[in-house]
Parts: sequence; structure tokens; C-alpha cells
Amino acid sequence: MSKVKPAQVSYYLDADILGKAKVLAGLRADVTFPGDRGDVINKRHRPPCPIIDVATKDSVWIPQVTQRRWLIITRDRHVKDHRREIGAVVEYGARMVVLSGLEARTTWEQLEIVVGQWRRIERCRGENGPFIYLATRTQLRQVELGSAEA
Repeated sequence: MSKVKPAQVSYYLDADILGKAKVLAGLRADVTFPGDRGDVINKRHRPPCPIIDVATKDSVWIPQVTQRRWLIITRDRHVKDHRREIGAVVEYGARMVVLSGLEARTTWEQLEIVVGQWRRIERCRGENGPFIYLATRTQLRQVELGSAEA
């Protein structure tokens, strides 16, 4: 009989991509999302996510996620225009990958981006924040946080 071990959560998928979060969390013990009640995946127990409400404001969840050193994955076609969100990333030293562009509209397209860029996204885990990377099907490129230009 195999023992269940604790999971090491590394990725937080924002409420903006809840459908993808549930799919990935069903396959990987290192992925969580707001409202996640925890689960056992591949003999690893992922605890419930401390962010319970999907409507939790960025100013609340970003520092909590960053404190745990989780890499944030979210969707925002216009992230470079959202100064407040960029400010929170900088202020708290967050590490964020944003599904971006016209090809990130549907759940399927977003899942295609995440799976296609997964190895590059994994490498981001080892980087220190703050940073934002924009992910499309074909590339992962860093946003200049000082000027917020992509």
C-alpha cells in the first residue's frame, strides 16, 4: 500500500482562467486555484487553497500567493494597460505569466497556450520576481515593468 505524501504547490491559476485551472489541478498536484478544496493527485495531497473566493481582489490575493512563492498564471489581453495590477506585481515581487493575445479567447485556446508553453513556464518558477511574461502559442516574452510596454 502506497503512502500519500504532501504536494508542493508551485502554480496559482487566477479566477480569470478557472476552467483551465480545474483541468490542470485535476492532473497536477502542484497547481491550485481560488476555491480549490484540495485533492490527491498521483499520490500527492494538495491542501485547500487559502484563496477561497474567486472574487478576491488582486490587492488581497497577489501578496498571499507571492508570499508562498507560487507562480501566478492568469489571462489578460490588456495587462500592459492595467497599471494597478502591474503595480501590485512590482510592490509584492510577484511572478506572473499572462495568457495574452487574440489566441487566448476561448478555454481551448488558453489551454493550448498553457500546455504548449509549459516547459518555459516551469523555468519561470526559478526566477526571482517581480516579473510578468506574456504567453502566446508561439512565444513567452517579458513585459518591461518600468514602462509596462510589451
